Amino acid sequence: MTRRSSRQEGKLANAVLQGLRNELYCELRPSTRHGIGVFAIRSIPKGIDPLISRLKYRELRLSHEQVETLPRAIQKTLTMFCYYDEKGFLVPSTGLNIVEMAIYLNHDKQPNLRMQADGSFRSLKSIRKGDELTMDYDHSFGAIHKF
Repeated sequence: MTRRSSRQEGKLANAVLQGLRNELYCELRPSTRHGIGVFAIRSIPKGIDPLISRLKYRELRLSHEQVETLPRAIQKTLTMFCYYDEKGFLVPSTGLNIVEMAIYLNHDKQPNLRMQADGSFRSLKSIRKGDELTMDYDHSFGAIHKF
């Protein structure tokens, strides 16, 4: 390894350590609410985005016709993990092989997170270590959800 690549690797390691120290608040675990949920691994202050990601992606709209060309198992996966309405499905540009924790946020009428207009999240109150992070699907997606 050259001295230059060693320096670059050191800078990258420092950036990763800083991100882990300052941005990692959550992990996935089994939920008593439904399937898998997002849980605080440390206290989360009010007013921050505990799901911030360094991975930049956007959601692309796929029409129902486009989705219907996919194998049934993939269609089922999209209905479980992607928002959809009469216009089609919003699918991450990164695909579904990269896990975005937000897709595991469970619904609660008294949530501790709120989705912002830009797709980021904000904690509505301080969240204790071990608590499950939730959002109100009705508020975020503008529809009534029945479970």
